[in-house]
Amino acid sequence: MQTIHPMLWFDGQAEEAAKYYVSVFPNSEIRDVVPYGGGENEGKVMTVEFILDGQKFVALNGGPDFKFNESVSFVIPCESQAEVDDFWNTLVDGGTPSYCGWLKDRFGLSWQVVPTALTRMLEDDDPEKVRRVTAAMLAVVGKFDIAELEAAFDGTREPAAVL
Repeated sequence: MQTIHPMLWFDGQAEEAAKYYVSVFPNSEIRDVVPYGGGENEGKVMTVEFILDGQKFVALNGGPDFKFNESVSFVIPCESQAEVDDFWNTLVDGGTPSYCGWLKDRFGLSWQVVPTALTRMLEDDDPEKVRRVTAAMLAVVGKFDIAELEAAFDGTREPAAVL
C-alpha cells in the first residue's frame, strides 16, 4: 500500500486539473471527489483523489494563497522520441517551456519530460561521453531530442539547443 502521495494546491481548478491529467497519462482515473461541507464554499469541490499511471495524487481547492513553482516537479521517463513528443506537446499546450526538458503546464505545475536514454548516457563509464551529453542536455531549451543527445554522446555532433 502506498503511504506517501503528493497533494497539489489549486485555486478552484482541482477537478479540472485532475480530469486533464487523467486524460494525459495511461492507467489513470479519478477515484473520489469530495465537496466542502459548509461555509462559503459549501457544495464546491474541496478535494479530488486521482491516480496517474499508478501514482496516487490529491488535488485540493485551497484558494489563492499558494502557487506552484519549479522547486517541485514531476519526472516523466520516456522510452522513445514519440513519447517525449506526445507528453511534451500535450503538457506544454497553454503552459511554458523551460530548460532541460522542463515545462510548466497550463495550471503552473512543473514537469520534466526525460528520455530514459539520457539517464543511461549520463551513467556511462566514459567521462568524455558524459561531459558531451551533459553539455548537450544543459543547452536544451524546450523538449529533448534523443538523436541530438545521442550525437553529442557519440561525439558526432556538437550540442545544439532543441525546441
